[in-house]
Amino acid sequence: MRNTLFRLLSAAIFLACIQTALIGYQVGERTYILRTGTEIRLKAEPVDPRDLLRGDYVILTYPISRLRRDQMVEPPTDAGEVRFYVRLVSAPDGFAVIKEASTKPLPVQPGSVVLLTEPVSLSSKLAQDDGVNVRYGIERFYVPEGAGRAIEQKRNQGNVTVTVRVSEGGKAQLRQLFVDGQAVYQEPDF
Repeated sequence: MRNTLFRLLSAAIFLACIQTALIGYQVGERTYILRTGTEIRLKAEPVDPRDLLRGDYVILTYPISRLRRDQMVEPPTDAGEVRFYVRLVSAPDGFAVIKEASTKPLPVQPGSVVLLTEPVSLSSKLAQDDGVNVRYGIERFYVPEGAGRAIEQKRNQGNVTVTVRVSEGGKAQLRQLFVDGQAVYQEPDF
C-alpha cells in the first residue's frame, strides 16, 4: 500500500514537472522572439465578419497573407499539406512586402526576413493565375475587454498597423498594434 502511494505521488510529481517544462518552453520561445527577433511593419486589412463568441481580440489579415503564383520560386504541383517560406523586404513606405516564396527553406539575404507559414492544405494543383491564402500565427491581437470594436472600425478604414518580431527560424510574434500611427498596445517582453 505504501509503495503504491509512493509510485502514484512520484508519477504525479513527474507529470507536473513535464507540464511546467512545456509551458516554460512556450513562454521562453515567445519571450526570446520578442527580445531578439527582427522587427518588421505590416499593414492590416479589413476582415468581415467578426466572431463575437471568441472573446476580445482583433482579427488581422495582411497583404502578405496571399501568395500569388508568380511570387513562388517553385510553385507546388501536388495536393497535400505544405508550409511556405516567405521572404519579405521593406517597401519604400516602410511596410514589409513579399519578394518571393518557396516550400523549401530560403537562404539568408541581407535586408530581408523569411517568415514560415502555418501548414496550408492544397486540395489541387495551383492554376496558372491562382494563389494561396496563408497564415503566420499573427492573425489575432488580444485587447482589453470592450476595446475590440473601436479598433476593428479603424482597421476596416485601413488605419491599423502592427509591428512583428521574427525569429531566425521564421516564427513570428505580434509586438505592437498601432491605430492612426499611434502605438496603443504592446506585448510585454516578460
